[in-house]
Amino acid sequence: MTAVLVLVGSGFVTLTASPHLGLDLEGGAQIVLETQDTDTVEANAESTDRALEVLRRRVDALGVSEPSLSRSGDRRIIVELPGVSDPREAAEALGQTAQLTVHPVLGYDTSGLTPETPAETPPATPPAETPAATPPATEGSVGGAIEPEAQTGDTGTDVVAGSTPAPSQTPAPGETPAPDAGDQLVLPDESGQPLILAPTAMTGEEINGADAIYDVQRGGWLVTLDFTGSGGDTWAQLTSDAACQPDGDPTRRIAIVLDETVISSPNVTTSVQCGVGIRGGQTEITGDFDEDEAKDLAALVEGGALPVDVTTVEQRVVGPTLGEAAIEASAWAAIIGMAATAIFIGVAYRLVGLMAILALVGYAGLSYAALTALGATLTLPGLAGFVLAIGMAVDANVLIFERAREEYVDGKTKSLRGAIQSGFKNALSAIADSNVTTLLAAALLFFLASGPVRGFGVTLTIGVLASLLSALVLSRVLCEWLVDRRWLNRHPDASGLAHHGRVRLWLRRRNPQLMARPARWLLISAVAVALAFSGILVRGLEYGIEFTGGRLIEVSPTETVDVDDARTAVADAGFPTAVVQESGDDDITVRASDMSDDDAAAVIAALDEAGGGAELVRDELIGPSLGDELQRNALIALGVALAAQLAYLAIRFRWTFGTGAVVALFQNVVITVGIFAWIGKPLDGMFLAALLTIIGYSVNDTVVVFDRVRETWTRKDGERFREVANTAILNTLPRSVNTGASTLFILIALLILGGDSLSDFALALVLGIIVGTYSSNFTAVPLTILLEDKKPAPPPAPKKADKRSREDPNYGAVV
Repeated sequence: MTAVLVLVGSGFVTLTASPHLGLDLEGGAQIVLETQDTDTVEANAESTDRALEVLRRRVDALGVSEPSLSRSGDRRIIVELPGVSDPREAAEALGQTAQLTVHPVLGYDTSGLTPETPAETPPATPPAETPAATPPATEGSVGGAIEPEAQTGDTGTDVVAGSTPAPSQTPAPGETPAPDAGDQLVLPDESGQPLILAPTAMTGEEINGADAIYDVQRGGWLVTLDFTGSGGDTWAQLTSDAACQPDGDPTRRIAIVLDETVISSPNVTTSVQCGVGIRGGQTEITGDFDEDEAKDLAALVEGGALPVDVTTVEQRVVGPTLGEAAIEASAWAAIIGMAATAIFIGVAYRLVGLMAILALVGYAGLSYAALTALGATLTLPGLAGFVLAIGMAVDANVLIFERAREEYVDGKTKSLRGAIQSGFKNALSAIADSNVTTLLAAALLFFLASGPVRGFGVTLTIGVLASLLSALVLSRVLCEWLVDRRWLNRHPDASGLAHHGRVRLWLRRRNPQLMARPARWLLISAVAVALAFSGILVRGLEYGIEFTGGRLIEVSPTETVDVDDARTAVADAGFPTAVVQESGDDDITVRASDMSDDDAAAVIAALDEAGGGAELVRDELIGPSLGDELQRNALIALGVALAAQLAYLAIRFRWTFGTGAVVALFQNVVITVGIFAWIGKPLDGMFLAALLTIIGYSVNDTVVVFDRVRETWTRKDGERFREVANTAILNTLPRSVNTGASTLFILIALLILGGDSLSDFALALVLGIIVGTYSSNFTAVPLTILLEDKKPAPPPAPKKADKRSREDPNYGAVV
């Protein structure tokens, strides 16, 4: 009943909902911002949340479709902008990242000197004012307006982080602010005339909102400002002081500044009284606005109140075709891999194998439904993890069926049902241990990785939990239903449990003493590790930009471009030292340590011209601080993974077992990294995800072997440990071969079909699984034998015999 409810619920979710696609699949821009301390505000969770809300208003005001903004940690903000494929467009969508400030105008600067030493400003006649339309006074309304001196359509939306000038006191009514060369600014107004600005009188935090409104009575557009807190009083004082200045004097103006750009510098109208100012917490800016100009100004003012400085530490722009190709490639890899796995399992285990295939389909539905119901974002690494988990889900079923075969073929039970029940019971410990170690690796990915790689950790976790439910509930229900059929009990050969597989029969006939000389296997492992180390020393490691910082651009030219021609085009665009390479199917990648958005646009334009057109595939920018952090986190993740596996295995087994397993893991990591060094493949976030998955997978394999060693050791008290280990390896090797083959079907399909974005990931996993299968049996176990020879431990106490008959219908768990 439980299985039916789970399947029905999963099917309903699958048919009625769809997961949220990450930008690397959907296409768009992802920008990671980091808040910085200022002299007055500390960058913490509270101030970052305030900055996030300001950025959200900016993005909403500029009309980006379905944006997503969220805080990560105490100081980072992740901004996702679907459909944005130009980095400069992404920067425009974010708006300016500096703080909005308001300044009294002290006069015009005609000296040409630096802001630190402005000359006396001669009197100047400003351009003619646009007559202001003062709205009728009503209760609570503002009885005045200010108007721009020379409003232009360009309000400047390209912004970088800036610092906040210290606030200053506003001069008394009727007084001209005294110049203070140390705090003054000289900035051009909207028409290009340099203005001398007094220190900051108000920040954007005191502006509650801004709106563009069409004034029917006046027949034009205006911008309204609403103030909050002390903002209304400050504005009243500013306009009061300005109104005391002579009409036409520049000191009647007030400048609104964003990122050292004057976005508006309106005059205070003559209707405003000296000593009174504009009160009521609201004001209007009128002028010769058209609709777009008014809305642009309102959007800039609305979103200008960042409480802290913000810098960009990571930026990813993905073209829509990359996501479509990745989804299609992963779907085909899943279909082909599952088909190959189904054929293999069906041939190897016949009808019970068919039940496992049905449970595998149920597993896929469970994983997809869980991913959707939890609202998880499906990224490119996450999609690869989903495909990989399909292969790993077979492991528990293979382990159960191999144990059930032993029970039935060796005569320990007389019925197929008893064999199935014993198979589940005997395999439960190994399944639990192996899945816990995989979950440890997934947790490390989630907490220590960054960017899309975290999605792989989420998907892997969901996959592991779904595979447990699939194997222990769905598969068991289906298998027990199958073995209760009378016709199958009359023809047990069709079940797949009545005969051992060919690998096990061959091993039983030969009975090779694989562990007679354990040092021989360790010598082979040492040679392999030495060769891998030599690759690291001789060839060196090529780190991806995620670990070094820099910019990576990949474009797909319309016409095939020779890589030398591409290098020439990039050099002509101003980057002669950039690394230019071919990638995938005739794509071109450009990698540079320092490249701005405008520089990237120039490089893309150069490749577009060289290739008769070019489509942006991806554009990734990683700041150097984030690169250092990712390197540090990668090392921490690997170290914690090894330590966690050692601790877990030491608790579950014995320290000698844990040591053997961790040395085998070290071998897997070094050999995989060494092979990538020899063939010149980059080490990036995807490789880190593959490496941590290899650790979880190989520990999974080692746990199964050690679990059988412990069980065999209990049953053969007095036998030498190396003989016990040899017997355990001969019993688990068929399972290792079958599980490895099932997983490799998926990965090889992903390697061939996954394209450049997934092929390196799949290659690392293929190498890891092959090396891991070897090391689990021929590195971890031989080393454990040598350690047990030096520090022997008494064999575990025999388990108490279960006096219940396996034929008892109440024997085993009830599902």
